[in-house]
Amino acid sequence: MSRSTTAGRIAMPDLVASDYTFARLVIERGLALIYLIGFVVAVRQFPALCGERGLEPAPRFLARVRFLDAPSLFHWGYSDRRLRIVSWSGVALSAGLALGLAQQAPLPVTMLTWFILWVLYQSISNIGGTFYSFGWESLLLEAGFLAIFLGNDAIAPPWLVLLAFRWLAFRVELGAGLIKLRGDRCWRDLTCMDYHHETQPMPNPLSWFFHRLPRPLHRLELVGNFVAQLVLPFGLFLPQPFASLAALLMIATQLYLVVSGNYAWLNWVTILAIVAAVADPIRTTATFEPTPAWFTLAVLALTVLVAILSWWPVRNMASPGQAMNASFNPFRLVNTYGAFGSVGRERIELVIEGTDADEPRPDAAWREYGFKGKPDDPKRLPPQVAPYHLRLDWLLWFIPLSPRYGGDWFVRFIARLLEGDRQILGLLRRNPFPDAPPRFVRARFFRYRFTTWRERRESGAWWVRRFEADYLPPVRLDDLRRTGV
Repeated sequence: MSRSTTAGRIAMPDLVASDYTFARLVIERGLALIYLIGFVVAVRQFPALCGERGLEPAPRFLARVRFLDAPSLFHWGYSDRRLRIVSWSGVALSAGLALGLAQQAPLPVTMLTWFILWVLYQSISNIGGTFYSFGWESLLLEAGFLAIFLGNDAIAPPWLVLLAFRWLAFRVELGAGLIKLRGDRCWRDLTCMDYHHETQPMPNPLSWFFHRLPRPLHRLELVGNFVAQLVLPFGLFLPQPFASLAALLMIATQLYLVVSGNYAWLNWVTILAIVAAVADPIRTTATFEPTPAWFTLAVLALTVLVAILSWWPVRNMASPGQAMNASFNPFRLVNTYGAFGSVGRERIELVIEGTDADEPRPDAAWREYGFKGKPDDPKRLPPQVAPYHLRLDWLLWFIPLSPRYGGDWFVRFIARLLEGDRQILGLLRRNPFPDAPPRFVRARFFRYRFTTWRERRESGAWWVRRFEADYLPPVRLDDLRRTGV
């Protein structure tokens, strides 16, 4: 920490961390790339899911909420064309930051670039309804807001902003650990990992192998998880080199999650926040310009704001009724986090089929729709998707857990399949009716489990599945139109 003086001006504390230049570079480049992915997801998925003819149309949502209920530029008018303009603008600005171009600009320009990104993504996320209800949306927005105050390449990294990133990582990890301790009994008896790799929302190519690890290693996984989430976060605030050591161990556990499942950009933004505790491995000889007094005041104001807003997430984490992934202000500035307070013991998947038969008899030729991420064909290797986010696939995973997740949007989804809607079909991996839409569509529950080593060798399949129950009986488009979808 040092002081800068300029003739004719009052001296202000710099509050700089000159030995964290690598940490700032990684945080800035990484967040810019995550923003870029988020905007690409919006371009490719938002119109079908939440657009003018979406499953949860944003115009209907905007008509019933105030600006302060859901801050968004689209309160001044929504159209799919405007959504694409906003999203492509976000892609361009994100790319500029990822390449380090904006960081070469004057400090106000760099800050303005980060601010515009935050406003643009906030504008999209806040009107996305159910499809944007995931905790990593708030995580990206909170981290993106802090990035506004990281400065440009001309000045040293501000120490208090790096501390705010550590505080963010602390809340993400500790919140996740506490929700597990208070949640499912299997976390406390060390058996949750016997099921989790198989029943997680979207397994990846290695999930089968992680599930088939010996049970003692599953116990070790869980103990390591508790150490990473309940002990190591406190190390982020220790002097060096202990803070760096704690951070590197936490990053290793996050990378373990990256290679064992698909969690969109949750793990990657968490890693970037943790990096704020990693000091430069080699002390830099770079020289920086004096930090402007106005920027120091802005960083101090941010620190006060974060401290005040932290009251609500701290109270939440201390509460026996701890909530997961909650925001306490409309701009999602300081939030509470947590994941997997409960773990499923079995995997139930929604399988959607259509037929072009005149009558939907059981012996009709039913053909199955294929999805990009969620399990369907038992012989298909679960794909690697993250940090990209398949919003429809994730929402379909929730329906077997509780019928309330499959509301009006799911009925509209079925109607769009019966219409042969190109936007919706573009979200799928396989359309079994390429020439004309089916006459009937149905949805059924199947129980999935990973194959054993022997079953895998003999059949080449990754999953074994069996029919459980009907969810939606065969319906025609006329039937749904009478419901007003």
